[in-house]
Amino acid sequence: MSLDPLADFRRVVSVRARQFPGQWEASKKLMEGAIFPSTFARLCAAVQSKDLPVSVKETLLRLFEQPVPRRVQDLDGGCLKSVTGLPPAKALRALAVFFELVPAATVRWPVTHLSSGEVEEVVRRQDNPFDLLHRTDVASVLEIGAGDLSFAEELADLYGPELTQQHRPFIIHCLDRLDPRSQLGGPLHANPERLQKLQRRADVSFSFFGDQDMFTLGGLDKQELLAPRYTIATCWAPATPTFAYEPSRLSEAFIRKELESTKGAFHLTRFGKESALEVQHAGRALLFPPWKFEIVGPLALLSLLARRGFLCVLGAVDAQVFWELLAQLLEEPRYRPLDQSFTPVNLPTIFGEVYHVLAGLPIGESIDLAGVAALRRHYLGSGSSSAMDDGAGYFRYVRISRGATFPGIPASSTARKFTSMTEEVSPWFITLVPA
Repeated sequence: MSLDPLADFRRVVSVRARQFPGQWEASKKLMEGAIFPSTFARLCAAVQSKDLPVSVKETLLRLFEQPVPRRVQDLDGGCLKSVTGLPPAKALRALAVFFELVPAATVRWPVTHLSSGEVEEVVRRQDNPFDLLHRTDVASVLEIGAGDLSFAEELADLYGPELTQQHRPFIIHCLDRLDPRSQLGGPLHANPERLQKLQRRADVSFSFFGDQDMFTLGGLDKQELLAPRYTIATCWAPATPTFAYEPSRLSEAFIRKELESTKGAFHLTRFGKESALEVQHAGRALLFPPWKFEIVGPLALLSLLARRGFLCVLGAVDAQVFWELLAQLLEEPRYRPLDQSFTPVNLPTIFGEVYHVLAGLPIGESIDLAGVAALRRHYLGSGSSSAMDDGAGYFRYVRISRGATFPGIPASSTARKFTSMTEEVSPWFITLVPA
């Protein structure tokens, strides 16, 4: 039995609203003046008939057994916040979704019913986080930055046949910002032969969306081409410098100076009929997609993964992205100094014992990050949730593993290449469970 039923109820109400963005949006109508009294009465009846923990039910009944208010503002905001964690209007909307006052829309893509606690329990017991697909009611994966689709192919090969034998659908959706028509990007493009092979597979419901900014998914969501949330959201070899600098701690001027110092002078130009970024590096002019140096930062990536996946996996994370990302996962502000780049020289000073523990982690080994330092709480930006503006969150479990590839775990071609890059620092593999 939970020691804090109200806290559990707040979490469930919040999760339910995020899982069903269509119902959340439709709940706005229930707050309109002419409809509001009926909404209030229906909520009261739902509370009375629903089997709820005693403390939760008593709190809600104290609220709903009062005379019917004429407007949301007349309600006891403190009481609503104690039971939902939200301001009055959003609290009532969330309760309306929870108590199913809003008709459920037909859901094209199923969503797992596992709680974050259940996901954590499963993941803690297994070395391969993707084996969660064997333990959940819905097997679905979203890959962000899918590149040549090598990871998607390995994933399908590893799990597709068994899930088919169990008569369970297997959903793999892949996003990549590269425009398939572009002449820029080289081997990072989706491999045409691999793409066709995945699209033809009978054991996988596969979709690939190229020329797609991962942070503007509203169009795909409106067309119901993506699931509201996936069992696993993953990103392999998070792009540098896109996720190597965190704008919340590094100013735009500082980042630009760092880019010019480490990468070289750069400017937008044309390459044939398309825009391109030209970078002067080591005496050569290199061409990249025009958005190559757009800095988003690891915090935005973490927020995206957390709201799109019940489990998040980051593979083949290079050293620069890793330490910037790690700083966002740890509680103490000292890990996030303003306008100071992370270098091999200052990492031991900034991260202290955390650095020494992780730097000493043998390749192939893993560690629970919470056992090294306190994890950060309530920091994933409130503006990141399309369903609830106040849905700030955090990761309840973070496991850090050292290495590019691991036995039995599918990996991208970039991760596979690390094994032959003897001069490269071994990358990192991060498993995260959102709260």
